[in-house]
Amino acid sequence: MAQRRTTQRKAAGLAALACLLIVGLWIAGLVLFYRSIPASPPNAVTTTDAIVVLTGGSGRLDKGLDLLAAKRAQKLFVSGVYRGVDVAQLLEISRRLPEDFICCVTVGHSAVSTSGNATETAAWIERNGYRSLSLVTANYHMPRSMLEFRHAMPEIVIVPHPVFPEQFKRERWWAWPGSTSLVVTEYMKFTLAWLRHAIGGLAPGGVG
Repeated sequence: MAQRRTTQRKAAGLAALACLLIVGLWIAGLVLFYRSIPASPPNAVTTTDAIVVLTGGSGRLDKGLDLLAAKRAQKLFVSGVYRGVDVAQLLEISRRLPEDFICCVTVGHSAVSTSGNATETAAWIERNGYRSLSLVTANYHMPRSMLEFRHAMPEIVIVPHPVFPEQFKRERWWAWPGSTSLVVTEYMKFTLAWLRHAIGGLAPGGVG
């Protein structure tokens, strides 16, 4: 009986230690993920073949159009647009003159997720023979977007151009419930995406 209790105590201790280790690794990963969220715009604006905007947040399309107007790329691709919405409607929403942009903007309607954005964009990039792109999305969404895009287009140069939504408080994010939820949610999605690609790369015939 005494030996059984000792064994049970050891097992409980090992289980508690394992839980602490898992929690510690999770927190460490969260901190590293937070540090990967861009805190400021890039120091220099790089010219690329194309600009890609991921729908789903305020300011993204405006940023992409500003880059296009500044001739930082030849074309702008907006991924994940609702079906039935065309370029003219997007420009109207953004209060831009159609004649200034309609020739150089293309929309994609098939993507419903970040991995879908990457797949949809990769097909468009390949059709046009481009070798580089500027990626426009929210700063908190950028780490996962870069992960998915680099996986889908390993030979393409991808330059991040983060947008900084007012509602997301990067500094002291833990003090703002909405920002805390965004960081934790994005961290979990990033982790799942990383695991999906890692397992896919290990599987026979998988892509690393």
